[in-house]
Amino acid sequence: MLTQIRSLFRQVLGGDSNQLDESDIHAMNLAMASLLCEVANADHNIDPREEKTNLRLLTQLLDLNEDTAGQLLEDALQESCQSVSLYQFTDHLRDLLPEQRYALIEAMWQVAYADEHIDPQEEAVIRQVAELIYLDHNEFIRAKISAKKRIEHECECEQKKANEIAAAHAALNDL
Repeated sequence: MLTQIRSLFRQVLGGDSNQLDESDIHAMNLAMASLLCEVANADHNIDPREEKTNLRLLTQLLDLNEDTAGQLLEDALQESCQSVSLYQFTDHLRDLLPEQRYALIEAMWQVAYADEHIDPQEEAVIRQVAELIYLDHNEFIRAKISAKKRIEHECECEQKKANEIAAAHAALNDL
């Protein structure tokens, strides 16, 4: 599914050069990154897990390398801090397909869930963006549930790795 969504983003963001030029693509990428930053900053507490999730999501969704995604996040954070409204970001995303709009909202939920606590301000930002990009409420809820399951699965995998490492250390110490 992630591969299909990434492909859709590439089609809209990097598709026909007659439709979008490089500055349009950058504006759309910056808008999406800024919205992810808006969620991370909504509770006025930037958690390192949210920053890590932002970077991971940008590399996956926009098919960027980590350095490019990191620079995009820095630019997005500045844009986010200077913004007065979410509309300035959502205005750049009108050409997204319904699947891409869903993927963006799901990504925003993943950022919100990254610190294992949904702040009401985070939910309000995501809800407002969903309305501004015309995502149906049932898709909004589906994205929320999907993001929660995805984050829970990632947490379980990280815990399993940590347990395996601890067991390996314990086994080495026993030698």
